[in-house]
Amino acid sequence: MSFSSIANKLSNPRVFVPIVAAAGGISLAYQYQTRIIANEPGKTFKGDNEWVDLKVRKTWDVSSNTKHVIFDLPGKDDVSGLITASCLLTKFVTAKGNNVIRPYTPISDNDEKGSIEFVVKKYEGGKASTHIHDLKVGDTLSFKGPIVKWKWEANQYKSIALIGGGTGITPLYQLIQEITKNPEDKTKVSLYYGNLSEKDILIKKELDVLAAKHKDQVDIVYFVDKAEKGWEGETGFIDKEFLQPRLPGPSKDSKVFVCGPPALYKALSGPKVSPTDQGEVTGVLAELGFTKEHVYKF
Repeated sequence: MSFSSIANKLSNPRVFVPIVAAAGGISLAYQYQTRIIANEPGKTFKGDNEWVDLKVRKTWDVSSNTKHVIFDLPGKDDVSGLITASCLLTKFVTAKGNNVIRPYTPISDNDEKGSIEFVVKKYEGGKASTHIHDLKVGDTLSFKGPIVKWKWEANQYKSIALIGGGTGITPLYQLIQEITKNPEDKTKVSLYYGNLSEKDILIKKELDVLAAKHKDQVDIVYFVDKAEKGWEGETGFIDKEFLQPRLPGPSKDSKVFVCGPPALYKALSGPKVSPTDQGEVTGVLAELGFTKEHVYKF
């Protein structure tokens, strides 16, 4: 096409207007797309095997041996990048130059911007937990992940039972958070959570808020080994007598999730063989007819 032909077409308003409109539309679409991309929060953890150093923003005692620790993400609008249910690896280097690496599950919502939160129990002789308890505001800790444990999807089951003890509440709390924040997810949730005493019940305030807000969906029963005056929950261990009338029978419509100390696994579900091998279900859940198809051990 000659230059004069192009000039004639551009001088014709019936041709020129659509060209301008199309160009304007492309420009607006590009600008809109750019804004969407620019406004998307950055994901701190991408599963790329890279360690990320995060600074401690705040830390406080939850109980005599447990701390709540908040870390700043790299940007104030960044999110962790985790999905439910998943955890992160932490790492620090000892005075002798040895790497200490341990997994921890955050309790903050995956959509929380600018920070990530953990509840960490200090164990006698525990190198990682002791180090984290000793961190001060401004100190850093290295993280890597996420490690996906169970990818939750809305309405995956009609009902789930969560059985936990101590710090095993963290992935179970992730599930409750994920389900209750999605109005389209109608999954019924029962949590049976054991601790030594009432003061040892972790994130009880947050759990009670969710249970009160979602009365028709979430039911929580607390257990303590030693009950003090005025205790309104259960006393003793989570056992067959308690679970039998409350758990739905083994079915594709329900799932039991277990997380807690070794004694809880041994009594109720049997231990995991390895991170990739759930092992057979034993203990109380086996006696009730549950198999590895119906039970997941965090």
